[in-house]
Amino acid sequence: MANSWRISALAHRHRALGSALEDWNGMGTAWTYGATSLSEAHEAIRTRAGLMDVSGLKKVHYVGPHAESLLEYATSRDISKIYPGKSAYATMLNEAGKFVDDCVIYRTGPNAFMVVHGAGSGHEMLVRSAQGRQVAVLFDDDLHDLSLQGPLAVDFLAEHVPGIRELPYFHHLQTRLFDRPVMISRTGYTGERGYEIFCKAADAPLIWDSILEKGKTLGIIPCAFTALDWLRVESYLLFFPYDNSEKYPFADQPAGDTLWELGLDFTVSPTKGEFRGGAEHARLKGRERFRIFGVLLESDRPAAEGDTLWAEGRQVGVITCAMYSKLSNRSMAIARLDVPYAEQGAPLEVRGSLTARAIAHTLPFDDPEKKKRTAKG
Repeated sequence: MANSWRISALAHRHRALGSALEDWNGMGTAWTYGATSLSEAHEAIRTRAGLMDVSGLKKVHYVGPHAESLLEYATSRDISKIYPGKSAYATMLNEAGKFVDDCVIYRTGPNAFMVVHGAGSGHEMLVRSAQGRQVAVLFDDDLHDLSLQGPLAVDFLAEHVPGIRELPYFHHLQTRLFDRPVMISRTGYTGERGYEIFCKAADAPLIWDSILEKGKTLGIIPCAFTALDWLRVESYLLFFPYDNSEKYPFADQPAGDTLWELGLDFTVSPTKGEFRGGAEHARLKGRERFRIFGVLLESDRPAAEGDTLWAEGRQVGVITCAMYSKLSNRSMAIARLDVPYAEQGAPLEVRGSLTARAIAHTLPFDDPEKKKRTAKG
């Protein structure tokens, strides 16, 4: 394992399942399991349910009378619309109007928020902005995040958590699970109906073991972190910096992509006022240098990250993440495509780890109307 400074309370469980605990975001994370293949994990989450430890996400509390104004200026969402018990997916920009991080903002009280980040620089930006203001900042590594995702997740939780079926998408509640205090959020990173269970580090092993033991009859299995790559390709879920110019730089420009290019402009609330990078964001509309788009390959193999896309004798894009689904028998990918080719059906050729014909394809591939993740009852 890499020299991580953040420790998961489930590290021993992951090692027992065959993980070497690779470093992600400062925490030893189970990229793969010897006992469960990524294909098996993908099938479980799409057809039953799978349990993942995503505690490597940064979980930070912002509490105080200036917490709302801090987040209002730093993020793309209208924070006044987020009431206690509700959450929102948001993006963060720099002064040039370029994406630097995304996050989920949970309002836990009138002047209290929890912000959950990946590996971008949003946390550092918020900490700097909080200096001298009436807001306390607490980086909470005791709080662990267990993600139970898939169509049967709600059936399992309904046996143990009263009212869970009524919890709407992007809402959360304080409750108990296996007699331990938890916050359960109807969120996830799979495109399925799923739930994130936030718990104390001391309670994480019991909750993990109990879900897997009691969920056996439903086919719930432990799933490694890298299974998210397969799921995110189908469901149009970006993962900084792997889809960004930080990894695929322009030859003559600094790193940074606009929300218009990434397809994340929907994260700017219609009622949003001034925010960091907001004026530049508005100015850059219509000036896209590329678009994030899907690619559907004529192949029974997945492409590889970094494979190039060609049309009319020149390179017009690059694949950032790819997968082959045994459930749908389709080879799919997320790509950075030149704007003229980011149109449904545009013919392409994949070159690199394989050579194959392909077409540009709208995203998401799976459940484009998002009926699964927003289902009621």
